[in-house]
Amino acid sequence: MLRLSQARSVVNPIRGVFGSFRTLATSVPETQKGVIFYENGGKLEYKDIPVPKPKPNEILINVKYSGVCHTDLHAWKGDWPLATKLPLVGGHEGAGVVVALGENVKGWEIGDLAGIKWLNGSCMSCEYCELSNESNCPHADLSGYTHDGSFQQYATADAIQAARIPKGTDLAEVSPILCAGVTVYKALKSAHLKAGDWVAISGAAGGLGSLAVQYATAMGYRVVGIDGGEAKGKLVKQLGGEAFVDFTKSKDMVAEIQEITNGGPHGVINVSVSEAAINASTQFVRPTGTVVLVGLPAGAVIKSDVFSHVIKSINIRGSYVGNRADTREAIDFFAAGKVKSPIKVVGLSELPEVYELMEQGKILGRYVVDTAK
Repeated sequence: MLRLSQARSVVNPIRGVFGSFRTLATSVPETQKGVIFYENGGKLEYKDIPVPKPKPNEILINVKYSGVCHTDLHAWKGDWPLATKLPLVGGHEGAGVVVALGENVKGWEIGDLAGIKWLNGSCMSCEYCELSNESNCPHADLSGYTHDGSFQQYATADAIQAARIPKGTDLAEVSPILCAGVTVYKALKSAHLKAGDWVAISGAAGGLGSLAVQYATAMGYRVVGIDGGEAKGKLVKQLGGEAFVDFTKSKDMVAEIQEITNGGPHGVINVSVSEAAINASTQFVRPTGTVVLVGLPAGAVIKSDVFSHVIKSINIRGSYVGNRADTREAIDFFAAGKVKSPIKVVGLSELPEVYELMEQGKILGRYVVDTAK
């Protein structure tokens, strides 16, 4: 096998069975640490695995930090009807440094900061891609699902879809923006709200919800957060929420939310993984308002009373991550200091414990793993 130490210049074409790619002439190893599983629900193994080689259209990113998303838990457990790649390295909120470029890659340089998103790549030629709905591409390649993701020290991403991160950015804090931030930002856009409108965030203190509260506030909306527990209520208020409803204590949540918002919120962003919470949102949303579905509880079904649905003229729509423009805009909010990630950083080796906390509903904000630990 060719050793990178044989390279003669700062940037060299390295040729092998995976084709040509350009790489920094130092320190891209042949193996790395990562968390991998071989069957859905099986053991999460922290071990040495090979460093992937970038294809002609890909960049190789030295992942420094990766956010942990509820989707990663679903992927590991095999909760969804779309089959995962096996064996699989999960993760899709990876932030790091570009260390190698595929031979066809343009617009990227070694040393650039880049992010790995849920949408790793798409065909860019179907009707969905033409309309900037790349996430709906029937040939979409998904990080941490059909493509090995960011729970490893080095990961590949399609150069077109990889997120561009401004130099000097805190990579630990920006990592959750790459999925959670982009996802809730797109969901808020999908609600078609205007400044001064009320928006309810269901699951407001979680990884997605804590960012949704901030984006909504930055976009000029009035926020009522919905979650359970005093600590979560305190967090929502700290992040800019105007009101908080504790579903564990509320005697009539629908009535309480409608009273706070003087008739119901104009939009509801459902990021919780509770079917009951999703169904309740169709009841308390304001007439002509929009319920946006984001969270994906396994096997869940949304129910809306047809009479009320028609008379109130409400809208129900799904919102699935975001496109390249949504990503750029979401990162711009972060770079401008209008959105911060309430994170807790732990070692990549501690990922199984993070999943346990996630299943128990004990996470405030977002866990981020440091791939060096």
